[in-house]
Amino acid sequence: MTKEERYAKLKTIIEPYLPEDVSAASIKPESHFIKELNINSANLVDIVLDVEDAFGITLENEDMDSMQTVDDALKIIDAKIS
Repeated sequence: MTKEERYAKLKTIIEPYLPEDVSAASIKPESHFIKELNINSANLVDIVLDVEDAFGITLENEDMDSMQTVDDALKIIDAKIS
């Protein structure tokens, strides 16, 4: 799976958790989950669980703590699957 494919898959995971006032077009690599995408902490946990299922990985607490942006999530996913 290429980096672009992982990014596309991550975007489809994030989209259902976006509030109504944030469009899917707002999801960029530099987007901050809470500050820019307005994803609350409960939904962020759901995103983490969906990422684990979708990519077949396990995220530790420190991974979740460092997952501030979409790019952070991609870097963690890349590290876990390589």
